[in-house]
Parts: sequence; structure tokens; C-alpha cells
Amino acid sequence: MLNFLWKKGDVFMKIQKRFGLGVVITACSLILVACGNSSSSSSKQVINWSEPSELPSMDISKATDTISFDMLNNTNEGLYRLGKNSKIEPGIAKSTKISNDGMTYTFTLRKDAKWSNGDKLTAKDFVYSWQRTVNPKTASEYAYLFSGIKNADDIAAGKKAVNTLGIKAEGNYKLVVTLEKKVPYFKLLMGFPSFFPQNKSAVEKYGSKYGTASKYMVYSGPFKMTGWTGSNLSWTLKKNNNYWDKKNVKLSAINFKVNKSTTTGYNLYQSGKLDETLLGSEQAKQLSSSKEFTVRSGARINYLEFNQTQKVFQNKKIRQAISLAINRKQLVKKVLGDGSVVAPGIVSKGLATYNGKDFTEDAKTYDGVKSDKAEAKKLWAEGLKELGTNNVQFTLLADDTDAAKDVSEYIQSQLEETLSGIKVSVNNVPFKTRLSKSQNGQFDVVLSGWGADFSDPISFVDLFTSDNSYNNGKWSNSEYDSLISASKDADAGSTAKRWSDMVQASEVLMKEQGVAPLYQQAQATLVKSKVKGVIYNSAGVNFNFKDAYVK
Repeated sequence: MLNFLWKKGDVFMKIQKRFGLGVVITACSLILVACGNSSSSSSKQVINWSEPSELPSMDISKATDTISFDMLNNTNEGLYRLGKNSKIEPGIAKSTKISNDGMTYTFTLRKDAKWSNGDKLTAKDFVYSWQRTVNPKTASEYAYLFSGIKNADDIAAGKKAVNTLGIKAEGNYKLVVTLEKKVPYFKLLMGFPSFFPQNKSAVEKYGSKYGTASKYMVYSGPFKMTGWTGSNLSWTLKKNNNYWDKKNVKLSAINFKVNKSTTTGYNLYQSGKLDETLLGSEQAKQLSSSKEFTVRSGARINYLEFNQTQKVFQNKKIRQAISLAINRKQLVKKVLGDGSVVAPGIVSKGLATYNGKDFTEDAKTYDGVKSDKAEAKKLWAEGLKELGTNNVQFTLLADDTDAAKDVSEYIQSQLEETLSGIKVSVNNVPFKTRLSKSQNGQFDVVLSGWGADFSDPISFVDLFTSDNSYNNGKWSNSEYDSLISASKDADAGSTAKRWSDMVQASEVLMKEQGVAPLYQQAQATLVKSKVKGVIYNSAGVNFNFKDAYVK
């Protein structure tokens, strides 16, 4: 375990040292196009892409993170694909019929869909996949998304058999899905990887190895993966010649390389070895005028999650004091500097509107997201008194990327300079390790984050119900649970009531400081001007490379 203890101002000195390439960056930015001319000829339909962290899983039932979902979205396909601005586009389903009551969906599948190994892709592959995900034995953390499909909740709870799930194949090319309650965002879900088909023969053939390396998978989408061993930091997506729409896939390959250091990524970009790379704070400032500079705003909130199985974090005032002690404006401007903004709450701005108002406007509250050092000190002292102690020590768990290191060290500095008797250790670990530790409750406080799976506030607020598998901190509030339940059941058919339920739930979470939202994430990047057609969506899966090409 590597711990960092910083005095006031030290974190900024470290950030300056890490990104102390201003002169070099400025010089290169003047000749940016020339610096990149060594890349492969534009006649070759190959692009080289940077990733900030390792790839955890390619198992559709078990994947939980943005990198895994990006890879699954481009190597596989569901009933629909999500195009620009999350617009529904045809996927494996070529037509859809919806019953008058909105409770039955009948999908007609295309007959030319195949798996990468040549197997026919049929309705049975969807039935198998969905049943596998909701089966409690699979322990899928995304099984909760199937709520609303007939018997899904009872199956997940072990009360009904898996084969009673409201999905059935009528022959090879007709799929019928029955709901038990209205799901307003159902079509968006059909474009999300958790609802993609799976090849039963492949799952059974590879057993526990399924999805743990590129060779232990078969693929249904525009590309197939090669070169991923399960732990290495590079892999390739190659055009899938068995894909039904291969004639419209222009790229022959996408090479991915993990670069946890933005300095390393930038150097590779300049030498022509990358066509895209993330930028650090100082890099973004220096390169913001480049024609290849772009900021991608995400429907993602990064927050502190407290392990509330521990007595100290069961104390509301302790949680509030920690949140209040962090200067979020300084965090996004001086530490991140990549276009990220102060979190408006637990739901991201720009995700969803009702009656012309953004969700964050209706749910606007300063509780849980404001910074006030005087109030932080007051509540901290009161919390310590209630706990009967004069000091608190804990470890802050975070990823080992440059950005996560900077943020975690800044938080450490803010807390130790503001709150008397606190000692914070920082443990920066690989992304995959942080996910595992979070899921297993092996943390005190964790710097976590969530990107919306689809453009609806429920994708955020559903996380913190008492029984949600992603509620790693185990915060629990009966009023909150009731509001979320109402939004998904009794009020699901009323847009106004459902919206009000979610607004109220968001306010409860913030007032109780169930978690401490920090910032809505954006990513400053450089992308070579020759790369065209890449679709980026802030919600759901971020990247869609199906229509991408090199000009």
C-alpha cells in the first residue's frame, strides 16, 4: 500500500512537476500537424486509440465498466444500435411491433445475422443471454436493469425459475418480450450491451474462461477482438467479415493501447503512434487552441462513497464534514482543468428534461455538493464528539491514472488542512482492482464514478437503493427506497409523478450525504483530423466505431 501525506500546497507542486512540459507542449502545438505526419497513410483504414485503464471483462453478463462496454458495443450488437445523440438505429432486429398497452414487444430478426465463428444468430441467443444475466447463479451486477420484464425481479430473488422470464423465441427469427410494468426507457435498454445476445455453445465451451480473454469469445458486431490476454494493456478490434452489415464498416482495425500517464499518451500521439489521446490539466490548457483539441462532456458523476458498514461513516455529520471540506471549484479548475464542472448533484446535467427543465434544475440543492470549510469544521467537531473520539484515520481508494492520483491527493490535502484530527492515506490501484475492492466492500472511502447507462435519471438514482448491487457503500434510507420503487412501479405510467419521485429521491440522497458528488466529468482529448465518423454519446456506451473511417 502506497500512502501520500501532503502539506498545504504540496499537491499543486506535484501536479506542476507531473505536467511540467509547458514549453515543450507549446512548441509542439505550433507544429501539431507536422508532428503527426508520421502516422500511417490515410489510405489505410486503421486507427490507434488510447485507453486510460485496463480492460476488465468481455462477459456480457458480468461487465460493469465503461471500457468493457465500449469494447462489447463494437464487437457485438443488440436488437438496436445507438447512433448519434443516442438515436435508435436498426441492429439485429429489422422491425418491431408494440402492443396497444405497451406491454409486449415483438421483434423480427434479420436472417443474415451471424456470429464471428459462422454460427447463425437467432432469437434463442437473446433468450439464453437474458436468462443467464438474471440468473442469481451468474451474480450479474446488471441484473437489476431487467426489472420490469415479466418475472425478472422474482427470478433475481430466487423466487421463480429462470425460464419464466418474459422473453421467448417463436422460431429462429421472432423474439417476444413481455413486460409486467411499463418501462419508459425500454428501447434505450435494447441498445445497451447487457441486453445483447450470447452464444450458448461458446459460453459452455469456454466455461469459467468465457469473456476473460479475446480468444474465449465469439462476436456478433462490426468488429472482433484479438490480442487481449485478460491482463495485458493492448488489444485490437478487427473487422468482422461475418457481420451482417460488413459492407458499411470501413475500418479494417482499431488498435487500443492503455496509457495511464497523459504524458506518455501525448508523446505517442506526437510521434504518430496514436490517433487519439487524453490530456492532463496543463496539456489541455496549452493545446486548447489546436484544431485537433476536443472536450467530450460525459453523463458521468464522480463522487466519494463511504463504507457505511463502518461506525465512523454511519455518522451523518462526519460524511457532511468531509464533503464540505472539499473546494470543488478549485478541484475542477486547478486540478482537473479538462472541462469537468462541479457536480450539480448525483444526476448529471444535460441528461434528461421535463417540461423544458433539466432534471438538475428541478432537483437543485446545495445540500451534499457545496463547499464550506467553517461549516465543515463545526460538523466535524460535533461528529467526533458523538463518536467519542478525537481523531479519525482512513484510506482513500482510487484508480492509478494520472487524473485519479491528482484528485485523490488533492482531497487528501483538503481534508487534512481543514479537519482537525483526521489522517488520510491514499491507495491508488489499477482500475480493475479498484472495481473489485469496491464491489467487495474492501474500502473505507472510495473515489468512484458512474456514467449513465441511458438518458434517464433513474440510471443514477437507482444505484443507491438498499438492495442495489452497485450500492457499495451500503447507504440505506427507507424514504429513498420508497420513492425509487414508486417511480418504477406505481408511477411508471405517469411522466409527471415519476419525475417528481426521482427529484425527491435525489434531494433525500443529498441531504443525507449518502455519497458526496464531486464533479461531472469531461475529457480533454486530441484526435487526428483524418479520423472521421466516430460517434460519441455521453450516456450509455460512449463510443461507436461502426461508421468510423480514415480520410
